[in-house]
Amino acid sequence: MSDAIKHECGISMIRLLKPLEYYKEKYGTAFYGVNKMYLMMEKQHNRGQDGAGFASIKLDMEQGERYMSRVRSAESQPIQDIFAQINDRINTAMLENPEYVDDVAAQKKHIPYIGEVLLGHVRYGTFGKNSIESVHPFLRQNNWMHRNLIVAGNFNMTNVNELFDNLVQIGQHPKEKADTVTVMEKIGHFLDDAVAKLYKQIKKEGFTKLEASPLIAERLNLGKILRKAAKNWDGGYAMSGLLGHGDSFVLRDPAGIRPVYYYKDDEVVVVASERPAIQTVFNVPFEEIHELDPGHALIVKKSGKMDIKQILEPTERKACSFERIYFSRGSDKEIYQERKELGKLLFPQILESIEDDIKNTVFSYIPNTAETSFYGMVKEAQNHLNRKKEEQILSIGRKITSEELHEILEVRPRIEKVAIKDAKLRTFITQDSSRDDLVAHVYDISYGSVKKGDNLVIIDDSIVRGTTLKKSILKILDRLLPKKIVVVSSAPQIRYPDCYGIDMAKLEDFIAFRAALDLHKDRDTMHIVEGIYKKCLTQVDSADKDVINYVKEFYEPFTPEEVSEKIGELLSSSEIKAEVEIIYQTVDNLHKACPKNLGDWYFTGDYPTPGGNRVVNRAFINFYEGKSERAY
Repeated sequence: MSDAIKHECGISMIRLLKPLEYYKEKYGTAFYGVNKMYLMMEKQHNRGQDGAGFASIKLDMEQGERYMSRVRSAESQPIQDIFAQINDRINTAMLENPEYVDDVAAQKKHIPYIGEVLLGHVRYGTFGKNSIESVHPFLRQNNWMHRNLIVAGNFNMTNVNELFDNLVQIGQHPKEKADTVTVMEKIGHFLDDAVAKLYKQIKKEGFTKLEASPLIAERLNLGKILRKAAKNWDGGYAMSGLLGHGDSFVLRDPAGIRPVYYYKDDEVVVVASERPAIQTVFNVPFEEIHELDPGHALIVKKSGKMDIKQILEPTERKACSFERIYFSRGSDKEIYQERKELGKLLFPQILESIEDDIKNTVFSYIPNTAETSFYGMVKEAQNHLNRKKEEQILSIGRKITSEELHEILEVRPRIEKVAIKDAKLRTFITQDSSRDDLVAHVYDISYGSVKKGDNLVIIDDSIVRGTTLKKSILKILDRLLPKKIVVVSSAPQIRYPDCYGIDMAKLEDFIAFRAALDLHKDRDTMHIVEGIYKKCLTQVDSADKDVINYVKEFYEPFTPEEVSEKIGELLSSSEIKAEVEIIYQTVDNLHKACPKNLGDWYFTGDYPTPGGNRVVNRAFINFYEGKSERAY
């Protein structure tokens, strides 16, 4: 994506089902789980590079022995940093105590981080500061083993204020309003309550306080706790957690907005935000990795028994389509095919734009994640040419000469790597005039790849703000002297803010919104804009379930083609000589390409939870009142 957009985060959970001695004997190390967690987090580093955290639980430790470990980092390479710390602790302990090397029991007793239950997290700081306090996993400590709670998630809640007030009403004093804290404390409240009730019940049965502890662990109903805690959550989430005694869980939101995959065999239970991470790290077939159903939780008891339980009633499935277009790793079997299909489905619009002149057109992509959709686009161009060649050859028949045949067969799509990103180029001057010149050189071009007068078709994952296109890409591409530059987005026009974990919070950031606003000004229909603002104001105090997304009316007077044409004007500065056209994917074709991930609120305004409508209306109010702040 030429515009840098941040994603919330990624989770990894590993539950070892055998004693640590088993892994030492079979794989040569009792640190098998730690090593696998490092790989799992590295394979998901695309989901977050602002922070990383790791936590582990050791099962069946004696009183007075440490059974929980956690390490977090907000350094520039956080995954490497936390595992460097872990390795340092392990290596130091081994050097100082060589007798530990072949003694797994001693390793478990004395060395931190080794354990049977492991939780990893990578984070993008889309909201709040990139400080160590914002990095997951979060820890809620208690002297009762069962009440210790470690939480990490890939999520964003739209109703943080409501959740905060709920905690206040039950007598708590939360230290901040961050959704991670409110969610953890909500789970913690019902966990405390369940443990207290079980303790009373077990005492009545005649057991001692000491005997009660393992019975609480055995009887604790984690599904019931999650059902009570998540009752009023509104958002997209994949919430993972560990309890001090060894239970673990991952809960997915009812609309399936955020992704969760899992795998189980007789050695491990593994959960991750991305299927390829599990597939690669554990070398298991695609078919053996399952998607956790929306509204369900994967729960592993201390005993190792795994269950999938429905926690909340699933709603209409609205799995995030942006995961498929851009954020998730393209090595996933389904995502790879979907991205190719996105490129293929754009070709008819491209062909119309270049007036069927493939011979004088160069096809390329803006590095690097658009490469897969580029393959789909080019393959469809080849299919189109093959059909034309077949018609030409058949029309001439047996009289065709070798020269004519050669001339027909010679035509093929011209493929070049035109744009090259200088990833390490930094803009260090703050004055706008100087800085803009530096920004313009973030991308470089392959000189000679395009002939003067050619069409240049270049595909990107999505065009969100258009800033990099205007300030850098289009200017540098224009130096090749093409007749026309066609910029193609494999995603539809992004018109509405996200509130479920992707950093797209302000309407005025979107080039599609600014284009529609200009169209309102051009057509003297700003009274419609004012009317939408007034309608949004009337709903400020309404319950989320009653709120209507009035911002849809902002786009209704215009066709997608009219908005795209205006975007082309906005992105073309006066110094660009080539004609510039912007082509966006249609929403219908997006759904054809990604049939299992129909969450399209960025493009349509059809939010999967009631809180989304409140957020988009608040974003419009902020825009109209000139407030540069988030809507949630």
